[in-house]
Amino acid sequence: MFTIRNTGYISCGQFLQQEKDRGLVVLTQISETQPVIVLQQITHSCPAISEKNYTIHINTPHSQTHSVISFQLLHFSAWSSGSTSSVEMGAIATPLVVVLLFCCLLSVSQAEYLKYKDPTQSLNVRIEDLLKRMTLEEKIGQMVQIERSIATPQVMKKYFIGSVLSGGGSVPETNASAETWIQMVNGIQNGSLSTRLGIPMIYGIDAVHGHNNVYKATIFPHNVGLGVTRDPVLIKKIGDATALEVRATGIQYVFAPCIAVCRDPRWGRCYESYSEDPEIVKAMTEIILGLQGDISGNSRKGVPYVAGKNKVAACAKHYVGDGGTSKGINENNTLISYRGLLNIHMPAYHDSILKGVSTVMVSYSSWNGKKMHANHFLVTDYLKNKLKFRGFVISDWLGIDRITSPPHSNYSYSIQAGVGAGIDMIMVPFNFTEFIDVLVYQVKNNIIPESRIDDAVERILRVKFVMGLFENPLADPSLVNQLGSEEHRQLAREAVRKSLVLLKNGKSAEKPLLPLPKKAANILVAGSHADNLGYQCGGWTITWQGLGGNNITVGTTILDAVKQTVDPATKVFYKESPDSTFVKSNNFSYAIVIVGEPPYAETLGDSLNLTIAEPGPSTITNVCESIQCVVVLITGRPVVIQPYLSKIDALVAAWLPGTEGQGVADLLFGDYGFTGKLARTWFKTVNQLPMNVGDKYYDPLFPFGFGLSTNPTKH
Repeated sequence: MFTIRNTGYISCGQFLQQEKDRGLVVLTQISETQPVIVLQQITHSCPAISEKNYTIHINTPHSQTHSVISFQLLHFSAWSSGSTSSVEMGAIATPLVVVLLFCCLLSVSQAEYLKYKDPTQSLNVRIEDLLKRMTLEEKIGQMVQIERSIATPQVMKKYFIGSVLSGGGSVPETNASAETWIQMVNGIQNGSLSTRLGIPMIYGIDAVHGHNNVYKATIFPHNVGLGVTRDPVLIKKIGDATALEVRATGIQYVFAPCIAVCRDPRWGRCYESYSEDPEIVKAMTEIILGLQGDISGNSRKGVPYVAGKNKVAACAKHYVGDGGTSKGINENNTLISYRGLLNIHMPAYHDSILKGVSTVMVSYSSWNGKKMHANHFLVTDYLKNKLKFRGFVISDWLGIDRITSPPHSNYSYSIQAGVGAGIDMIMVPFNFTEFIDVLVYQVKNNIIPESRIDDAVERILRVKFVMGLFENPLADPSLVNQLGSEEHRQLAREAVRKSLVLLKNGKSAEKPLLPLPKKAANILVAGSHADNLGYQCGGWTITWQGLGGNNITVGTTILDAVKQTVDPATKVFYKESPDSTFVKSNNFSYAIVIVGEPPYAETLGDSLNLTIAEPGPSTITNVCESIQCVVVLITGRPVVIQPYLSKIDALVAAWLPGTEGQGVADLLFGDYGFTGKLARTWFKTVNQLPMNVGDKYYDPLFPFGFGLSTNPTKH
């Protein structure tokens, strides 16, 4: 009758029929439940089957989009009449032979055509088609984001979880490679793809100055330094590099950029802000085009845009007014008029939406006493309706819990208030079953209308469809070499050079100290931050709060950069905290003192005094009272420096430069000139704060826009 000469094996229960033309049937796996054999070449009638060669064609779940067929032709014996059966099995431990006996055995029930699986369909058609197939539990699952440490494939499948994140410092293992990250992310993703509808999850991570959670990633300067550059082209390149490094680990979504307008440096997140000036912050939203790709000319306003699998979904945060809290206290109250809110804190959101930003994260803070996580007017009426934002709104970590004080004290109310305000995805991140149970109850009892759930899920699905997540849900391992690539490190080095601000150069303008001579007998490098990679990277590096030391990741300390830059005959002496006797007795030509703040993040960085901790001040005094010195400040904001200024010959604000310390040496020794101008006002005393450019009483130590210049030197 007929012979099956070539077969293959995969595990699955349902398949998609993509094409049936002249006997060609292409089948695609969409779940992994039953063993079957897939045959590519089949004809329409029994006589035509005889003596055909059957070639295997297996497509991945995300790449095809047509009718569902269920195959249950299991455990049949190979059979033929008049010829010998020939069965070649694929990689399979236990032999399994499936044979087509008669035409009637080929008759299978065919379900309706799945439009949502078809990338040729319009975005709205795909969303509508999928949404109408979803149960309430499947919808609410899409609204849940959980921490990766509890995101097993079983959890993803059972609860239809829509998103996973790595919290600060949450990694698959210490110093994990890109391949290890990919294995973890794909494992979680396979759990999502095994659900009834096969909706892929989206994995988010804080990549706020490069892919900062990941060992060996390029760590760029924090935003406080990037704002100094006033260079949107550079910022876009940084976004592009960051996207590639994030994708190198299989991750598709970043909680960046932070577009806060920090109006008070006492805030512990001020280094995450580009500037006190909303115009600079607005210009820096160009990073979104680097992260997500250039938006097409015919794109509708507010619709998210991600240009393929080498780009990531971005997140504008923290909406809105997070940088204007009273006394800079993190998560506090921003007291400002509606007009002031729109003029200072809102412009960058408007620009981000025009650039197709995929998501917006809500701030922990309040506006005039109203928690942003419960602010229906600003989240729904203004962001979604007035600004026409069509991506999804996500909470911050435990954000809805913090609607109440103490947090989580009335979780049912918090869910009602947060979801009711217009938050679409909830960063739960652990007690997801409680969240799901409460929200299901509230919808079934008409406390929250299902239309609000549909709005949330439509927005989440829109982002997933737009970024091609259904077509390419799994990581591309070919990108692993992008992590910490030399090209990206050179870009970071350029960013360091452009972010430094020269605040003083010589005791008099006629006798500048910088650029320093590369050739000298003996030079001294001193200070707690000279040989400390963790300190120069700051918070949000490898861990949430950041770490000290040189083993946290791969990079170049400023001390090493100095040694690599000076003439081979120049002797470089390093002492972290030298006393004045040591300094005076060694006949140094000059000294480089590198001091600043230890790493911190969020509330733990709030400071009412903004002083440099010891031994920083002592090091400045002991060194700079004895020999010519340049002081390099490694800080996330302006700090108290006026008491030491008269002792210092040259002063450089280097902010938090990241892993590429060579960029600091490039300027100190004149390979490049200083060009950076302050994007923040540098105060004299903390009693002046808050003080921003344009204020009626404005008496800074160094004004907004200040920065001395030098010319490159030929050595």
